This record gives sequence, structure tokens and C-alpha cells, in this order.
Amino acid sequence: MQNTRVVVTGAARDFGRTLAIRFAELGAEVFLSARSLTAAEATRDEIRALGRDHVHAFACDLGDPESVREFARQVGERTDRVDILLNNGARWLDATDLDAVGDDEITATIASGGSGTVLMTKHFLPLLRASERPDIVNLISSVASPRGDMGVGNPAFCAAKGAQANFAEIMSQRLRPLGVRVISLYPPDFRNIDPLREEWDQAERGPDSQLTSRSLLDCVLFAVNQPRDCFIRSFAFEPTASPPAGGAASSEV
Repeated sequence: MQNTRVVVTGAARDFGRTLAIRFAELGAEVFLSARSLTAAEATRDEIRALGRDHVHAFACDLGDPESVREFARQVGERTDRVDILLNNGARWLDATDLDAVGDDEITATIASGGSGTVLMTKHFLPLLRASERPDIVNLISSVASPRGDMGVGNPAFCAAKGAQANFAEIMSQRLRPLGVRVISLYPPDFRNIDPLREEWDQAERGPDSQLTSRSLLDCVLFAVNQPRDCFIRSFAFEPTASPPAGGAASSEV
């Protein structure tokens, strides 16, 4: 990841934070965002404490088009290219029943996962096209996989992930002639291990274990480090032994 410039959304916690920390540790220059600038800066400061200074924090509400545009503009002031766009951020709804959440929550959830991914791709595409190794990685969810369980998670969350998945499929075809790879991951609910704790290296990852964030990260790194003739469109995962809790692969704070 040396001399690689990476954008990560939803980087304040969970897998977004893991992506930001691990890519920075591998030598990438990281541009991370969260809805709260304070939360984004907390992850940035953790990375700087590791001796990695090429990290920048921004506020970005994926449900707000102006916020996405401003995020892209600010990144463009600091770099002339983006090599990897990691669309990780999305809102999660705990309630499984549609009538258990308010209209504003439903709208915000669908906007962050659906239109948020579309707008991030649109506004970062000029910077990606300036790269010699442009990749867009979408952290979606098993609920949007053809083999997924649509009976779990709030329907609004499932709708957002379905929109994200359909958009990724379309853009994978349309951007390939431009040399831009679109890679999507559809994990079930997974165990998010803190990359700064000993458990990161010690967690059980056997055949009967729940999928871990470290294994998910390994898939991302495998895909983006392939030669440019290798277009991996998606990773579909077998579900864990117990029913997934919605495949909440991403988070936005």
C-alpha cells in the first residue's frame, strides 16, 4: 500500500475504523470520514499515534448530497488522485419491523446506503480516473446477496443494501472499459475485532468460527492487490452456523 491513496467512509468505528487503521499501517495515505468530524478525528489520532502521519479526517454525512460533494472537494484539494475508494459507511437500524422506526430514520438509512454510495462514486470518479490502479470497494451485506436471508434486519436497511448492490453491478460493467474495478463484498454478520488489540492476531478463525473482520480485510486486500487484468466483481460468503443478525458490515458515525 505504499504511495497508495485511500478514501474510507464510516471510519469512526467498527469495520470502517479497522479499514482506516490497517490501510494506514500498510503504508497508504488515508482520507477518512464520519458524520461527526470529532469522531473521524479520533480515528485519525489513533493512526497518528502509530507513527503514521499521512492521514486526514473529514466530516461527511452520506445522506446529505452537499456533504458528499464537500468531502470530495476537500480531498481533491489535498491530492490529485484516489487509488481506492472504500464505500463502507451506512446507517444501521436495530428494529426488525418497519413500523418500529420513524419515517426520518427510514429515509436517512436508505439515503446513506443507496444514494450515498452513488454520490460518493460520482464525485470521486474524477480522482479515481487519475489513478493507475483505481478500485471502488463496496461493503454491502449478505441481506443483498442472492443467497442472503431477507428475513433479517430492518426492511429499510435491506432496501438500502439492495440499492447499493444493484448500483455496484451496473457500475462494475460500465467502469471496466475505463480500467476502474468495482469490487463488492456481501458478508453475513461478522465478529469485528479491534485491530489494535492482541485479539487481532489471536482470534480463532477455524471452519466453525464466525467470520472475523480480519478475514474480511484479507479479502479486500487480496482483491485490490491483484494485477489489473483481474476483475473480481464480488465476494459472497457462506453464512455462519447461527442466523446472521443482518450482516451489518458497515457503520457510519
